[in-house]
Amino acid sequence: MNLPTTIAGLSTEHILEVTRSIGWGAAEILQTYYRGETPVGAQAGLNVQEGKDGPVTSADLAANHYILDRLTTAFGQDTFGYLSEETYKAQKCQAPFPEDWLWIIDPLDGTRDFIDRTGEYALHIALTYQGRPMLTVVVCPELGKLYYATKGGGAFVETTEGTTTPLQVSRRDRPEDLVVVMSRTHRDDRFNQLLKQLPCQHQIAVGSVGGKIAAVVEQRADVYISLSGKSAPKDWDMAAPELILTEAGGQFTYADETPLQYNRGDVSQWGCLIASNGQHHTDLCTTARTLLAAIDAR
Repeated sequence: MNLPTTIAGLSTEHILEVTRSIGWGAAEILQTYYRGETPVGAQAGLNVQEGKDGPVTSADLAANHYILDRLTTAFGQDTFGYLSEETYKAQKCQAPFPEDWLWIIDPLDGTRDFIDRTGEYALHIALTYQGRPMLTVVVCPELGKLYYATKGGGAFVETTEGTTTPLQVSRRDRPEDLVVVMSRTHRDDRFNQLLKQLPCQHQIAVGSVGGKIAAVVEQRADVYISLSGKSAPKDWDMAAPELILTEAGGQFTYADETPLQYNRGDVSQWGCLIASNGQHHTDLCTTARTLLAAIDAR
């Protein structure tokens, strides 16, 4: 289904406008911490805490609080559920949210890049319906860009100056010409073996998932592959970037070409996920499955 014109009595244009405003506001909080300063009323210092799924900082927590507070104030809790890393930790069991409409939030995607000051961090806000993204925002603060998409309405990027431009993935169609965007840090030996054997050997490194998908929709790259190992990316890593890519003309599926599904209880997105400009998506999926089967058989 495409996004309806109204949700819970609110126009989708209004929901998108509010969400974009919240995205810019949260980006300002992150940038304040990134500059070594403290937002008004927030905890001073990054206060980095290492967790099993990676580090958490005061910037994550402050942006998370800001986004949840603004969303719940604007849209209430009768129709919408709210899922972020922090709300998930507070759940007593891994159960899907009962609401059809669910906000999925990553207040700081690429925390390690934020700490290491690569500039390649992002924040994600996604509104999903029955497990599929319908309206999403990704902000890359250090680029000064906010990417947004609605189901059936296309994908766009707006700048801090207020310029808005429609997005379209590249039309590069020779496998050897496709550029793969990959992580600097989340790469184990299995993934490196896969990368070495792909037909597309032009590769660039970008930190956050949001930043990687931004590279694809701005035609600096064509392919992104996520391969879980001891851990896996979470719903909040993928939900917002997915819609921006697909509304810009790309494809984003599991390696067996089934669509991603969110709000299943377990928020981990296990397996091999492939995002592309769509030109050779089926071939890429087939190749990845074949290569991984051979790698795992060794």
